[in-house]
Amino acid sequence: MNTAARRIGRTLALVLPVVLVLSGTLAVTRVPWASPSSESQILTASSDRASTHATHRAPHELLRDRLLAELQEKNPSVALTHLQTATAERPSLAQHCASIARALGRAAVAKYGGVSRAQAYARPVCDTSFASGTTQAYR
Repeated sequence: MNTAARRIGRTLALVLPVVLVLSGTLAVTRVPWASPSSESQILTASSDRASTHATHRAPHELLRDRLLAELQEKNPSVALTHLQTATAERPSLAQHCASIARALGRAAVAKYGGVSRAQAYARPVCDTSFASGTTQAYR
């Protein structure tokens, strides 16, 4: 009885890894999102068509885009408050504060269709760059 158990154990020890490898390989080749009719290709690191340039945007550009979207959704006052908060939290953004505030001013004029209504939201964030942006947009 002891030898029979050893033989079964040895057989399982040899057969089981082979079965697991084969079933894993078959499972990987049969994924549901890879349809046989799709023209997908796998690009290797040495492929000449592979892109080597990642699109990385600077933090001030991301902030500007987020604040412009917020201005469109809400109002310039909310966007200016968030600009002031962001420049206080990250001093590296302070050098871009004036250009972002001017962009917000131009967007406010475009949203409200006139300088007077857009300037009603002007506040001394980044000096008077928001007001400067509203007058630049009207020229």
